[in-house]
Amino acid sequence: MPDLPPIQLQTSLPPLPARPADGHKGTFGRVLLIGGSPGMSGALRLSGIAALRSGSGLVQAAASEQTISLIAASEPCLMTVALAADLHGLRPPAAAEISTLLNRQQAVGCGPGLGTCRGAQALVQQLLTQAAVPLVLDADALNLCAEHKLLPLRNKEIPCVITPHPGEFARLTGHTTAQISQSRPELAREFALLHKLVVVLKGPQTIVTDGTRYYLNQTGNSGMATGGSGDVLTGITTSLLGQGIEAFAAAAIAVHVHGIAGDLAAQQLSPRGMIASDLLTWLPGAWKQIPECSESR
Repeated sequence: MPDLPPIQLQTSLPPLPARPADGHKGTFGRVLLIGGSPGMSGALRLSGIAALRSGSGLVQAAASEQTISLIAASEPCLMTVALAADLHGLRPPAAAEISTLLNRQQAVGCGPGLGTCRGAQALVQQLLTQAAVPLVLDADALNLCAEHKLLPLRNKEIPCVITPHPGEFARLTGHTTAQISQSRPELAREFALLHKLVVVLKGPQTIVTDGTRYYLNQTGNSGMATGGSGDVLTGITTSLLGQGIEAFAAAAIAVHVHGIAGDLAAQQLSPRGMIASDLLTWLPGAWKQIPECSESR
């Protein structure tokens, strides 16, 4: 492992921006979330509602033609876009369809339920090379980056947050999960510096780092170790980026609030009885525990 430069430990959360009383839906950001292939439409639903519950003015969900009606029916506040697909997942024309939407967004999140077919690969590659707004990459977007070596194609001037669990991070780095477990902060920092992005390495005490700063999260519990929890985090993070929050700060706030929602859910349901959609129920209460959110502005 190479020598790493000094790093600053962030022990407190960055402040949230003011939410003006005379704001409108355009004031609070328009974001796009992409995923939801057949059999995994729920992942994108979780991300989309999490973004809505985190203050975004407008949230658009883009998914395959086969699943978009399910997502639209599940939450009327979501705007939806159907992407070209077949029974195997997205088709390559989906990348061009996404390209026409990018200039209308303040942030884009990609990966929840995306799938790893050829069309999904083309779409992720398009985002990395053409998006001019902050990106959040999770789940299958990260698996595609690992399999096809896509991250070096990215425009490193554009803010990017990746949110891998240890297995996804192992695929990205070539390390084993055991090696990652033994050196989580160092490996996360090394990867963040190499690719000039923010790494959110999920797990107990999730690590957030841009290579020069790191935040060690203290909220959350074992009940959040269930399918879909990461999709909720993707939606929160994308929402905060779309509201103009800097990438490291957005990621740190997102993991903290995500964990508070999990702790509130666990108090009522027990960790054993929780599912990921419970986080959406308690997310508004989690925001109330952030001082800037409880003030009238």
